[in-house]
Parts: sequence; structure tokens; C-alpha cells
Amino acid sequence: MATSDQEQTQELGADDVLAAVAASQQALGTALDRDWEVLAGTLEWTCRRTLDHLIDGTVFYSCQVANEATKRLPPIRMGNPDASVEDLLTTIGSVAHILASTLRSASPEGRAFHPAGMADRTGFAAMSCVELLVHTFDIASGLGIEFVAPQELCERVIRRLSPWITDVGPDAFATLLWSTGRVAIEGQDDVASDWYWQCAPLSEWDGTVRKRPAAPGAPAAAPAR
Repeated sequence: MATSDQEQTQELGADDVLAAVAASQQALGTALDRDWEVLAGTLEWTCRRTLDHLIDGTVFYSCQVANEATKRLPPIRMGNPDASVEDLLTTIGSVAHILASTLRSASPEGRAFHPAGMADRTGFAAMSCVELLVHTFDIASGLGIEFVAPQELCERVIRRLSPWITDVGPDAFATLLWSTGRVAIEGQDDVASDWYWQCAPLSEWDGTVRKRPAAPGAPAAAPAR
């Protein structure tokens, strides 16, 4: 179980969300002329739909945090099929700033519902960074462009959400991708599709690897959130 001092070192917040979205926009902005209807990496979504999903997810996080929700709130956005890719890329920056403002005003002791647990504001910041960085990798893979996320940010995200990963290694972005089932790392077993996060405070971590519970009679969900 993490101590309060250890937890403090893993603090993520609004500035990290903005750093993640800036990296995403910078990379994807170079590929506006590509075919965005191709699949995004190993996902079953197109690149365009994956970008649209990023907006949905960021808005969802903002609503959960702002309300200190104790359950999943009804979605206020479920994609915009009429928006251009350029507009979507602008919008992801706008909603990331909304989330950043929400995180700044949130109480350090506040909690809000996520399927992985009752997360605090640093948990939501970390999860948002994963969504932005990993799905940008998915999109970049589909478009055939390179994307490398900020290494220091990736390392801090891993230590906050996956504290069981004790050796982040020399390439923190590769480890983040491996931990979310995107890539293989030599010498490491592949991560199963039921991977999950420790989004509640690290002081509450029970020392085990988090796994997503499967619905009764159903296989584990694919890691495309």
C-alpha cells in the first residue's frame, strides 16, 4: 500500500491533461489530409470515430468530476458525425481545457464515479492522459504517422494508475502502450484484455493487479475506451 508521501509524488493534474492534448493535437494536426476512415490501429473504430470518442470521454470525465458523481451520469455528448476532422481536433483542445479547469477547482478530497472505482481528481487527470495519449497512438498507427508521447508524463501516469508495474523501463511510452494492450515488450507477457486502473487514491490500493470484472456470462471487454 502506498504511503501519503509516495502518493504525493504521483500527483497529476490539469497541466498534465493540457500537455497530453497538446501532444495529441501537434501530431494529428500534421495528418489532416490523410484518410481518417481507416481503422485506428487495432481498434474497431475508424480514426475519425476514435478522435470523436476522445471528445466524448473528456466531456464525461468533466461532468463526473464537476458533480462529484456517485454513479455514471447520462452522457451529454455521443459523437458528432457532421463535424470535420479539423473541427474535432480543435474541439478536443477545448474540452481538455474544460476538464483542466474542472480539475483545478475540484476538492483534493472529492471523489467521482468511474467504472474502475471512485476516483479522485488526480486519478481522473491520469486517466484522461491515458485516453489522450493511447488513442492518439491508435489514430497515428491507422494514419501511418509517428507519435511519441512525453516520456516523463507517461512514467508518472503509469505509477499513478498501475502501481504494480515496478519497472517502467527506459521507454515509458512503450510501457504505457504495453500496459493498455497495444504493443508487446520483449521479456514481458502480453497484457490480458481485462486490464484495469487503480483510479482511486493509491493509499487505497490493496497491492494486487487490478482486473476488469466481466459481466455474468460475457467475455472481458476489449481495451478500447
